[in-house]
Amino acid sequence: MKKLARGGLTALGLLSPRLAGRVAFELWRRPLARGRVRDAEREVHDAARAEVVDGIVTYAWGDGRRPVLLVHGWRSRASRFAGFITALLELGYSPISYDGPGHGDTTVAMGTILDHQRIITALAAKYGAFEGVVAHSLGVPFALYAVRQGVPAARLVTISGFGDFGYVVDKFGAELGLRTAVQNRLRREIEGRLFDGDPEIWTKFSVGPGAADLLVIHNDVDKIVDPAQVAVLLAAYGPRARHSARTGLGHSRILADPTVIEEAVTFLTGKDPVSERSDVAEGLDLSA
Repeated sequence: MKKLARGGLTALGLLSPRLAGRVAFELWRRPLARGRVRDAEREVHDAARAEVVDGIVTYAWGDGRRPVLLVHGWRSRASRFAGFITALLELGYSPISYDGPGHGDTTVAMGTILDHQRIITALAAKYGAFEGVVAHSLGVPFALYAVRQGVPAARLVTISGFGDFGYVVDKFGAELGLRTAVQNRLRREIEGRLFDGDPEIWTKFSVGPGAADLLVIHNDVDKIVDPAQVAVLLAAYGPRARHSARTGLGHSRILADPTVIEEAVTFLTGKDPVSERSDVAEGLDLSA
């Protein structure tokens, strides 16, 4: 499918970058496949108190005290956090999550970062200030933006995530071999059709300075999100951020790794204080 799309867009881009940009936009905004609940996640998934609000399926576990928000990524769903949910429940936390628009069991069509902001804000209003937020992949910019816009959260954990909002478009374009003219048209399509023509979205929705403590967990050979994005996240949060490098776990499998789960949950408890951070200014190479 990707090979076919790449060839078609290459040919179309030579004839009409504008038309190729429109086609690329339609491909970019559709996940094409919905994540299903895996056998290993079924018990945790079925134990949730599920609720549908405006077409969005939300999930809650625990007794409601000490809520922790979990935000999934592209082509994923809330149940992918099954290991985190189990660990958090054992420590007396109440995990909260949702299947994003166009994902999992949520029936409404794909949304934007602003839709996720509204969903996360509504969950915070219902369950109270989050003691922590754990986000994976595309869920990272969604979660960090919502927190920056006022959603209360004491500690944040990002896993395989990125801080540069434009990265998701650049990565897509690179995978499809889009020419510069087509890539630029794709950006204009996104601005015009999703954000009222606002050209500032690439800065507005990128990670900004945050008041919470941040743990950035990233696999050193992530083929989906370049590990260089770690530097973007660390630079924004400064001394309140630290980086934990992982090896050989891939972009998605990292979510089920027991060591990663333990480290993230321990950080949320406050027993693992933010101390020395990976100093980007000293030239730490995070792209290897």
